[in-house]
Amino acid sequence: MAGAHATKTSWRLQEFVAHSSNVSCLALGKSSGRLLATGGEDCKVNIWGVNKSNCIMSLTGHNNPVECIQFNSSEEQVAAGSQSGSLRVWDLEAAKILRSLSGHKANITSLDFHPFGDYLASGSMDTNIKVWDVRRKGCVFTYKSHSQAVRYLAFSPDGKWLASAGDDSTIKLWDVTAGKIITEFTAHTAAVNIIQFHPNEYLLASGSSDRTIKLWDLEKFKMIGSSDVETGAVRCVLFHPDGGCLYSGASDSLRVYGWEPDRCFDVVPVGWGKVADMAICNNKLIGLSHHQTNVSSYLVDLTRVKRSGGAVVQPTEPSPKGSTLRRSYERPMTTCSGPQRVKQSSESERRSPSSEDEKEENESAAEIRNADDYHEIFQPRNAISRSPPKPGDLFPAPMEDETFIVRASSVKEAMTPMPDKQQLKKPPIAMSTPVQRVEPTVVSAPPRPTTTTTTTTTTHAAARPMASDPTPPGPQPPRAPPQATTAAAKPRAPPPINIIPSSRKEPIGLNVADFRPNSFHKGPEVLGDEEAQSQIKKGHDTMCVMLSSRQKNLEAVKAVWGSGDVKNCLDMAVAMNDRSIVVDLLNIVNLKPVLWKLDLCTSILPQIEELLQSKYESYVQTGCMSLKLILKRFWPLISETLKAPPSVGVDITREERLQKCKACFKQLKNLSNVVKTKADQVGRHGSAFKELQLLLAPLDY
Repeated sequence: MAGAHATKTSWRLQEFVAHSSNVSCLALGKSSGRLLATGGEDCKVNIWGVNKSNCIMSLTGHNNPVECIQFNSSEEQVAAGSQSGSLRVWDLEAAKILRSLSGHKANITSLDFHPFGDYLASGSMDTNIKVWDVRRKGCVFTYKSHSQAVRYLAFSPDGKWLASAGDDSTIKLWDVTAGKIITEFTAHTAAVNIIQFHPNEYLLASGSSDRTIKLWDLEKFKMIGSSDVETGAVRCVLFHPDGGCLYSGASDSLRVYGWEPDRCFDVVPVGWGKVADMAICNNKLIGLSHHQTNVSSYLVDLTRVKRSGGAVVQPTEPSPKGSTLRRSYERPMTTCSGPQRVKQSSESERRSPSSEDEKEENESAAEIRNADDYHEIFQPRNAISRSPPKPGDLFPAPMEDETFIVRASSVKEAMTPMPDKQQLKKPPIAMSTPVQRVEPTVVSAPPRPTTTTTTTTTTHAAARPMASDPTPPGPQPPRAPPQATTAAAKPRAPPPINIIPSSRKEPIGLNVADFRPNSFHKGPEVLGDEEAQSQIKKGHDTMCVMLSSRQKNLEAVKAVWGSGDVKNCLDMAVAMNDRSIVVDLLNIVNLKPVLWKLDLCTSILPQIEELLQSKYESYVQTGCMSLKLILKRFWPLISETLKAPPSVGVDITREERLQKCKACFKQLKNLSNVVKTKADQVGRHGSAFKELQLLLAPLDY
């Protein structure tokens, strides 16, 4: 038994809320082990630093839940595939969308970047594998051989081969240069979930739902070993960087395997449940798992894990002791060129950029949430970049008798600035609800119409605070929207009012001079402490009263929300005459469209008209999103009800519905006029209003 002062072999590093809805996939950067990407049902990709609880960057653009995610070898790019079959690739250093690719007919289930060239392989539920030229933006080859979903893809270390595993229990090896299948392995009896190439030798490991791990010789194309049956499906395997052993992330444990002869060196209990990905950093194995909206990270100290000895598992065929000498991979010194170039498919297989792809790219964005971590990791001033850290206590192990405290961080909830009429701006106060957590930013912004606009957004994002940052008191003239700078080269008519951006370099009203005595810059005159404090505290009591009033309002709304009556909750917020609370509620309801009812529309449409004419960007965004949801869900019902002939007899339910539809139609006509006046605006707001104008077009017929 370990001594009282011995350090732990495995422990939980942290747990945090990664998305506003369920996490569907995640990936670790294998080169450094310090970077994490998560994909969620909220259609977003979030970038994190391991052992850092704040999101570094949030990537938007997908319109369907993200199903698969992967970093490239340098961790400068990340790719994500969605349920719709679309792919997006982001440049993390430039903080912008790089490519939008489409061609699959079903969910993307697997991704892998070529180790040297600008190529990306994707596998799908449609059973096809596609290889994409990211630089030229097109599909260069499609492999068709699997009979069921392609579950995992992996390029060989030299980039010449591509291995694929599928739900059809097979593993296929493809020659990337020739574009042909080399061989097929069929020993597994259930879906193959993961495959990994040995870092040096011609050896392949595979894990399956049949609860076994198998090893394949890629020179003789035969199986050389198989593990005992594990406690559950094998979802995660990883070779040690020196190739000396194989780690398997089993259910709540880490197993260490050797081969020739097959043997299990060690079993380390780890409470990670179903581990989703693993990486090695500084002699520590990092394992990640996710459950609902949470992501948990665990560490195993590999210096305390056995890598020799262990019980021998009966090999498939008699083999001599010791490691058999195998051929090693020959890695090219330059990028993929010459013989390394992926064979191009026929003209019918190639896919050129389309206007639809251009539109999707323009609608994607990369929002920097943590400027300090972003600059440290993606724009370093020295060579540390994302390279693995020098040996040391990057993740110090806790003592055996130490109670480990998990650093849990929750995703902040969407908040907004105070209403227009308030002279002193109140800082938003987060209100937790039993319905849904929401992201730190306001609901997804309207589509970006041009690449220029997207670039402007990401350029300024590095220094922006969170949307939930408090807004100190003090006057400040409204600033022009970011797109005004972008369009300076081509002068256009300015919008009717100046929009205050929801993401800005500093909170509204913050002026350092307001917090200093008037004589601060005069030099010789020095104020006493009491006089200085009285000037600094000027207006403090007024602010406290305003904040207390808003807190009471939020608590009252929260109490009604707990009863499940959304309409009464919104009616109460409207009656309070505090538009910021209305916007906070709409941000939550917009994330769950099933909460919308026809009677809710009658209450909220008049408020949307005010939001669309607000000077606050966040109010405009929320109003646009709410109006879009109402039109898509309720316009067919409103139109059919108004066109239907009178009913025979008395139908009270129909009459009530008819009155609600008439009220909604009247308000939508008013909104149509507001939208028309704003559709000529430049930038993403103009694009959002143009989209609303199209949705409102049927009202004129």
